[in-house]
Amino acid sequence: MTETSPPAAAQRDGFATILMIFLRLGLTSFGGPVAHIGYLREEFVTRRKWMTEQSYADLVALAQFMPGPASSQTGFAIGVMRGGLPGGLAAWLGFTMPSAIVMVLAAYGVDLAAGGTGAGVVHGLKLVAVAVVAQAVWGMAGSLCPDRTRATLAVAGTIALMLLPSAWTQIGVILAGAGVGVALLRDGAPATETRLGFTVPAWAGAVALLLALGILLGLPLVAVGGPQALALFEASYRAGALVFGGGHVVLPLLEASFVPEWMSADTFLAGYGVAQAVPGPLFTFAAFLGAAASPFPNGVLGGAIALVGIFLPGLLLMYGMLPFWDGFRTRPLAQAMLRGVNAAVVGILLAALYDPIFTAGVKAPADFAIVLAAFAALVLWKLPAWAVVAATAVAGVLAHGL
Repeated sequence: MTETSPPAAAQRDGFATILMIFLRLGLTSFGGPVAHIGYLREEFVTRRKWMTEQSYADLVALAQFMPGPASSQTGFAIGVMRGGLPGGLAAWLGFTMPSAIVMVLAAYGVDLAAGGTGAGVVHGLKLVAVAVVAQAVWGMAGSLCPDRTRATLAVAGTIALMLLPSAWTQIGVILAGAGVGVALLRDGAPATETRLGFTVPAWAGAVALLLALGILLGLPLVAVGGPQALALFEASYRAGALVFGGGHVVLPLLEASFVPEWMSADTFLAGYGVAQAVPGPLFTFAAFLGAAASPFPNGVLGGAIALVGIFLPGLLLMYGMLPFWDGFRTRPLAQAMLRGVNAAVVGILLAALYDPIFTAGVKAPADFAIVLAAFAALVLWKLPAWAVVAATAVAGVLAHGL
């Protein structure tokens, strides 16, 4: 069946509109990058219908292929689709700033999640992340794994990641999905003739890709012996540019750069502990590292330098690929490849649903009951995600925060 993009995909929104949408997501999206993919799907595929399931899965697949934070790159691309480059920046700001502000405050010794009520709210929000990801896996499996071949591919990907959990296994699962798609799934639905509507010209994409590579190769040469601010930016940029899989995978790179040169191991681990309790992308941990670094620049300025540094390569790569990806995904061979890749992505989501999302949140029978209630509210009763998030946060306080 030929895919048709929803009418809303052709519309454009202003900077403030996109910022407010993503700000709400940035305040409520707990659970790590896979959970964020579920939140984004619920918001833009199910609720707002800005894009189809297939188009969203294709965008997630692109993010999975590149270094950087996959959920932030996906959100940035959706912002670009709706509002050009300003829309992409609005999406990134809204999604990133809430947790970045909390991380900078943590560097000054402020822990907003401390105490019974705060810990209870955080726990409740971890539980709703389980329900949101389960809903995403449920919906995406139905549309992206409609036959035995793709369903088997998703299950095989899940098993591989459960037995060998690593970023390299994830990349291998995606590549295997692409190979299976080309070999066995060429007779699926006809290739789509529609595009997502990115207004990024090819020359701008090429400039962004060259800039991403040029900064990675050239910055170490000028950072040696240069000002501390440049060294801080270079360390953060390098970590963001070289990590595949996002999330926790970036931690060894950051630790190697910041410990012990700019902080103690205890300080690093304390910041990492806070990062587990905040919404939004884990890459905002860099804001804590920049703010806690010694010597100057640190504080708010250091946090901003490290934050921009770690996100910039992933955003440049995504922006650079958009004009080429939008055309590539319309070709029959690419569609066959993406059928396999998207099934593999479902397997990746299913593996992450168990670990770390389920294992990090569900600690008692009452927790599982809360997750089931949230899942039923989302899937059976079709309640808005914000209402389910609020109710589950209250349930977390009642169960664990008093």
